[in-house]
Amino acid sequence: MAVLLLLCGLTACSSHDPGTLLGKADSGHLTIGIRFDQPGLAEHTLDGRFVGFDVDVAEYVAGQLGVKPPGIIWRETTSATRETDLTSGTVDLVIAAYSITDKRKQVISFAGPYFETGQDLLVRRSDNAITGPETLNGRRLCSVTGSTPAQEVKTRFAQAVQLVEYPRYPDCVTALLAGQVDAVTTDGVILAGYVTQNPELLKVVGKPFSTERYGIGLRKGDAEGLHALDDAIQQMVSSGKWLDSLRVNLGPSGYPLPAPPAVTER
Repeated sequence: MAVLLLLCGLTACSSHDPGTLLGKADSGHLTIGIRFDQPGLAEHTLDGRFVGFDVDVAEYVAGQLGVKPPGIIWRETTSATRETDLTSGTVDLVIAAYSITDKRKQVISFAGPYFETGQDLLVRRSDNAITGPETLNGRRLCSVTGSTPAQEVKTRFAQAVQLVEYPRYPDCVTALLAGQVDAVTTDGVILAGYVTQNPELLKVVGKPFSTERYGIGLRKGDAEGLHALDDAIQQMVSSGKWLDSLRVNLGPSGYPLPAPPAVTER
């Protein structure tokens, strides 16, 4: 018995169910779903690095669970696959500009929120006529195929707006720079990432017209994992690492950095 206790002390024996988040973290490895194409939030660079605010959040909370960066397996997730990636076990966590909604909470659980933003508009820096969604009548507005933000603008603010769809937001940004569309819409913090790539050519209008609360997605029913993630988010905020990451990744865009939201998803 003494030998067993000594071994447990040396190897951090755990009573966590291996199928839970904390049980998986005990192995020293976690698979985390992120976006690979959102500058400022999560981007897979040409030299193979993963950078951005969501990446920093992922590495911080994983570290609080005992998983060091080399133990993180990064998987690309998309708006269409985030729930199934979690429920199928393809990933252990999703940290990917993932808005907390009641519909999604029927399928998975959320820790957080760790960030709040709102739907906004990206326009050319030289364009001073577009000052909000209500000024888009007769203009061409781009969003990704199958998304709801552009249709929301047409329904609520500018019935005469012309909607243009592309498969990915970088395609919309390319079209905006080429003058093929007049604005791009999605969450302001996502748009700000594209401004960091072209600060002399693009700007975010800065008048959000929705509220989006980003959470960390995990499999439903894992209360212990949920509480551990909430604690990790709060620790990142109180340590100053949360604000440091935002300043590095989004500060150059001029996007107004918000105060950290209260963690409410317990």
